[in-house]
Amino acid sequence: MRERTELEDRLGSIKRFDNELEDAVTLVELAEAEEDSATEKEAIDQLKSLKVEAERRQIEALLSGEVDSNDTYVEVHAGAGGTESCDWARMLFRMYARWAERHKFKVEIIEETAGDEAGLKSGTLLVKGHNAHGWAKTESGVHRLVRISPFDSNARRHTSFASVWVYPVIDDKIDIDVKESDCRIDTYRSSGAGGQHINTTDSAVRITHIPSGIVVACQGERSQHKNKATAWNMLRARLYEQELERREAAANATEASKTEIGWGHQIRSYVLQPYQLVKDLRTGATSGTPDDVLDGDLDPFMEAALAQKLSGGAPIAVEDVD
Repeated sequence: MRERTELEDRLGSIKRFDNELEDAVTLVELAEAEEDSATEKEAIDQLKSLKVEAERRQIEALLSGEVDSNDTYVEVHAGAGGTESCDWARMLFRMYARWAERHKFKVEIIEETAGDEAGLKSGTLLVKGHNAHGWAKTESGVHRLVRISPFDSNARRHTSFASVWVYPVIDDKIDIDVKESDCRIDTYRSSGAGGQHINTTDSAVRITHIPSGIVVACQGERSQHKNKATAWNMLRARLYEQELERREAAANATEASKTEIGWGHQIRSYVLQPYQLVKDLRTGATSGTPDDVLDGDLDPFMEAALAQKLSGGAPIAVEDVD
């Protein structure tokens, strides 16, 4: 039923697009015949808008991976650098939440571990929406920030790193067998806001999968039972994503290098001083307005990464409106 609904939505949107395109072309022809420049400009603007939408739909139509349409988890971890790095992790955490809100996706905070003085040591978001994982999966990697640190009394420029890990929520049709004997389960008190109960009971849960070394944590609920159930789901999702990576690496050795997440392997740089620029080192996509990017304007970077990956590096283009 879900697949049927998605297909109906796609077909419906294509029909609406065709109708809007036909209406715009007809309007241009009428305006030219009547020499109505204002109406002609309005129709051409509409065609340009449709062109932008067509480019986006062309990329979105290629999101045909096994789990591209699923909800997704977005994990952010601060790197070395103390308070400055934790603050950068908090900025990234907010950036992805704002990106999800722009797309009308539902966002839930699964886990937050506060930094010693400010920011986040780590945090996990659950983003719910159609193709949430397909779009967000391009964000996995190390993100680098260059700015004058507000925590440095000498106002010196600092470079900070934080890693982002994106993996899909797996649904009931995907069976992942995890042996409880292979896992260590720890409970602890939640940190951050939440009231007296959440801070005084061992409701937070951390599960360590010993064979793989994968660690997941959840403290979003007041109930330890609910947090444990969510943590198990996160672990199964991580193991599934790991298996997908193995398949991808076996099929294409060059793709294996893209899955490495380590210091010095940043995928994107955000420079706030001495100049303002965000640059994706994989695709060359840039933005001269870092404030907009940090407020969730990530679509140009995601689209460029998808276009590069899904077309083997060749750009995906739509004919210009004449």
